Amino acid sequence: MARLKKRLTPRLLAVYAAALAAIWFSEPTPGSLALGLLPILAGESLRLWATGHLHKNDNLTVTGPFAYVRHPLYLGTFLIAVGFLIMAGNSWAYLMFTVLLLVFFVYYMPYKDRIESARLESLYGDAYRRFAIAVPRLLPRLHPYEPLEADRGSETAWRMTRFADNNETGTALAVTVGMVAMALRWGLG
Repeated sequence: MARLKKRLTPRLLAVYAAALAAIWFSEPTPGSLALGLLPILAGESLRLWATGHLHKNDNLTVTGPFAYVRHPLYLGTFLIAVGFLIMAGNSWAYLMFTVLLLVFFVYYMPYKDRIESARLESLYGDAYRRFAIAVPRLLPRLHPYEPLEADRGSETAWRMTRFADNNETGTALAVTVGMVAMALRWGLG
């Protein structure tokens, strides 16, 4: 029940309503579907990779995609949104893309980064500060971050149990349903 409540907050209901409107008003073509599929698959792959490494509140996660970018889940979500907007294939979608960019980079990302950075710094202190200085927020570094031995968590491998514990199944399902809806919209359009 708690997971359902988390997915039905007013803010998320607004996101779901916007997604449904975007699908309803979309005009996908075979080309826009194929082109949009690339960032969607890249974004969801990044999210899957990240959630299999993420140790929420147990250890500072510095492995997998976190060794390259501090916020791989946000980057993955952004890529997924870009893919759906490309799939939509009309000027309304491009206007939405512009609004998405503004909201994401001007409001959402700085807000979430401030909150998460403060929480992680309070939990992990110097280890987090070193990580935050070395690893960019959204533009991946070329080489993986190598933490000090004392900053390494005990578990570094991707685990399916962490993927499930981090509730990524719902996101993967929503992305799949969205892709099917876009394909159906093209077929019915």
